[in-house]
Amino acid sequence: MEPLASRIRPRSLEGFVGQKHLVDEGKPIRLAIEQGHVFSFVLWGPPGVGKTTLARIYSNAINAELHELSAVTAGKNDIRKIVDAPNEEGQNRVLFLDEIHRFNKAQQDFLLPYVESGELVLIGATTENPSFEVISPLLSRLRVFVLNELSPEEMAEIIGRTDFDLDEDARDWLISMANGDARQAITMIENTAQLYGELTVENLTNTLQSKFLRYDKKGEEHYNTISAFIKSMRASQADAAMYYLARMIDSGEDPKFIARRMVIFASEDVGLAVPTALVVANEVFRAVETIGLPECAINLAHGVAYLCSCKKDRSAYNALKDAMADVKKFGNLPVPMNIRNAPTKLMKDLKYGEGYDAYTDESFLPEKLKGKKYLKKD
Repeated sequence: MEPLASRIRPRSLEGFVGQKHLVDEGKPIRLAIEQGHVFSFVLWGPPGVGKTTLARIYSNAINAELHELSAVTAGKNDIRKIVDAPNEEGQNRVLFLDEIHRFNKAQQDFLLPYVESGELVLIGATTENPSFEVISPLLSRLRVFVLNELSPEEMAEIIGRTDFDLDEDARDWLISMANGDARQAITMIENTAQLYGELTVENLTNTLQSKFLRYDKKGEEHYNTISAFIKSMRASQADAAMYYLARMIDSGEDPKFIARRMVIFASEDVGLAVPTALVVANEVFRAVETIGLPECAINLAHGVAYLCSCKKDRSAYNALKDAMADVKKFGNLPVPMNIRNAPTKLMKDLKYGEGYDAYTDESFLPEKLKGKKYLKKD
């Protein structure tokens, strides 16, 4: 039986929920559809916000021959088959490539000439920043559209379309659990209905905790596992961190996603305690890029063991957070005159840079923040 999420998927923009900055009147994707504008693009955003749906709506609107592939399982031969197959004279071929960030450089290089020549109209979908994951020559031929997490109101509208009865408490719990991911909310509804019939908070909770829901690289278990991984490293629990690393690898998680989180961890949690941890984490990321699975799992394990063994110091990270809070609170406070740049005579006459002492103990912070301490070392 066709999954519920597929059965209620809208076929036109009139039924599409969310992403108003892209699909409302006068916005880029609506204009492209209305004007029949044919071009390649990337949809970048969190899971369950409408990337696949938008790709299908656009392809249908321009009367294109649509081919859908997942970069997790597809390769060069799959693309070659699409290009070599006969199609209707003058009809555009759209390739919707889900998880485009999983295509390696060689695969993206192979795809490039077909996009460049117009033989394929490429629509990529990704949860990762395409600036990091898509090669520059290909990215330069794609327009990037950023999709946002769905709001609680938008989630409620989508849940209402499932035609299942939920009371207000169950609906609110589901919206909170799904965290802007419509597909996860719909799947939870369908699974709970199959398991228990009645959609109550208790039944929804039991479904979530059961093994009925498998690991989903785009869903909640993905975020639960990476959270457990980071928190285990933060607590210097190498055994727990290694377990969650193994679980992610076994589930097919993108090793670059794991390595990227380790690079962040090296600065956020290890920080000034062991400054060279960032160097090690970056080398792990580079090794993952160069070697790939399965062998790069060894590099990840090496990095995890090292980061767990490091002393932890979040002072630099906390200093940045506190400084950002003051920037948001006070805006652009005036820079003290003695440390302003003075490239012109007029600026010098206005006393820009006057009295500057490179080695003074006097605070260079704006007047309103004099004496403020952001970097607090133990």
